[in-house]
Amino acid sequence: MDLLNSLLDLVVPPAGLAMLAFAWPSLSFLHACEGVYHYFFSENMDNKVVIVTGASSGIGEQIAYEYAKRGANLVLVARKEDRLWGIEENARALGARHVTVKAADVVKEEDCRRFVDETINQFGHLNHLVNTASLGHTFFFEEATDTSVFPHMMDINFWGNVYPTYFALPHLRRSKGRIVVNASVESWLPMPRMSLYAAAKAAVLNFYETLRFEGKVHVGGGS
Repeated sequence: MDLLNSLLDLVVPPAGLAMLAFAWPSLSFLHACEGVYHYFFSENMDNKVVIVTGASSGIGEQIAYEYAKRGANLVLVARKEDRLWGIEENARALGARHVTVKAADVVKEEDCRRFVDETINQFGHLNHLVNTASLGHTFFFEEATDTSVFPHMMDINFWGNVYPTYFALPHLRRSKGRIVVNASVESWLPMPRMSLYAAAKAAVLNFYETLRFEGKVHVGGGS
């Protein structure tokens, strides 16, 4: 068994990189096609209402700025409220119509219900839900010393997408809106030291692929 594990450790990483290198030209072509499509058929976001979770840093922050440049009304959600105020100021400077800050934890059902309800009470509708809250790790599974992080990883990376979606979905149906998801490349190309993260992202990917068939709402993702 040790020999097999050593062999897998030796073979899997370069094989994964080789697969990625092989897929990169096709992915780049598809990305270029997507860019052309959005250039000619992009949705007019002027005065649309967008909730962005995980907006206090990283991908969520940058996505919020892109929506701001297109004149959207933003609802920025994260646990770190103090960090959100600086992003709110930047978003207004970039062109956002209105920016609202919501301190909330996406793994708590009632927090998600609250910020969706407050958004509807303020604006009357919801056009986009952008789920970017995420948490990674860099340890081998068998080397983990604190198993309490296991459910925490699943809570943020999986349930942190499910709860906001559950409460936002009825409003998105009415507006024929969209859900944007940070699915991550690990959802289909797992790498060493990211077992729990990859498992959670695979669950997220399958959850939203199922919603494509179940609901009248557009679901898009990013890696």
